[in-house]
Amino acid sequence: MMARSLSVLLGCVGLVTAAPAFGQTEDTIRVLLAQDASRIQVSAEQRLSVQSVGGHERVFTDSVVIAASHDGTWSLNGEVFSGTALTLLGNGAGLTLRVGQGIESTAPPLVVDGTLRILRGKGPGGLAVVNHVDVEEYVKGVVPAEMSAAWHPEALKVQAIVARTYVLYQRQANKEREYDVVASTLDQVYRGRQGVDRRVQDAVESTKSLALTYQNEPILAAFSSTAAGPTEDAMNVWSKDLPYLKGVECPFDANSPYYQWRAEFKLQDLEDKLGRQGLAIGTIANLTPLTYSAAGRVAKLRILHSQGELVLRGEDLRRLVGYGVIQSTQFEVESIGKTVVLSGRGAGHAVGLCQWGAKEMADLGYRFDTILRYYFPGTELKTVRTAAPLAWSKP
Repeated sequence: MMARSLSVLLGCVGLVTAAPAFGQTEDTIRVLLAQDASRIQVSAEQRLSVQSVGGHERVFTDSVVIAASHDGTWSLNGEVFSGTALTLLGNGAGLTLRVGQGIESTAPPLVVDGTLRILRGKGPGGLAVVNHVDVEEYVKGVVPAEMSAAWHPEALKVQAIVARTYVLYQRQANKEREYDVVASTLDQVYRGRQGVDRRVQDAVESTKSLALTYQNEPILAAFSSTAAGPTEDAMNVWSKDLPYLKGVECPFDANSPYYQWRAEFKLQDLEDKLGRQGLAIGTIANLTPLTYSAAGRVAKLRILHSQGELVLRGEDLRRLVGYGVIQSTQFEVESIGKTVVLSGRGAGHAVGLCQWGAKEMADLGYRFDTILRYYFPGTELKTVRTAAPLAWSKP
């Protein structure tokens, strides 16, 4: 009886395909905040309402909704829910999200603008949360998560434009799925209202609608922390031949705390992870760089083991061992035993913008547009007009 009453109130809710995406407008970005979560709590500053695809709406007077998944079914505030998707609205106020198991970072609670779309996965259980949010509000949530708000205003403007450009590029590239970007380092970190202060607001608002383009399209505006040498060609890292993502000299980031580093990891851990990838790997005897990129980073490594040898990309070693352990592919093998010791320089993939380089250039008096054109040669700054699908005009 409860299941029927809730379904009647909300209508027959089905999983929406992404063309056109539910609630998607030219001003909206869809951000995946969580997936495979067993419990989601959403609260509102004022009243909270739940809306189905057909527009049926139910208002919750206590301003709290708890969605839970268990054994292939899910419930809403304790009532079994038969639909596969719903939207939560804060009616003009912020929404506070708390997520149970299945998400990497849930504390502190995430406060976001816009609406929250909850989707039930196709598997045995698990819920996904997608934030539909205005482009500019999204950018405000990215800037302080990816760059210190205490940095020079011109550097913050650079980060704002890069974040905006990146998400516009991904929105065009991902029309067939339920979200445009993930709110993590898989795309760019987004923390809603957290860390948004006057400096961040000024940087975003003063560059409103500006994006980097190449041949009148938004570019893949890649960025990373510290190049510690020339930036990298995207072809060497992602096999993408993009004319605006070619390496440039970067002598500006020597003050970065990641300019030099040392790392250690257990050889047994690497053997186990390679085995889980389905690779026939024996006991590793040696690990040495085999080839280097033009910028001096390790392109391929040679791993000698008891069953033969394996050639591995430098980026794949980072992925397997952990990006937080091996900061970049610009490293040397200091020693190898039960533990491998590396010494290296830089942090991140080094493609596109070097954030610490942008900071130093801004401190030296360079404007945001000059910094962007330096790291993304051949691009143009244009204003996106959202009344038509990604139409552009000169700023």
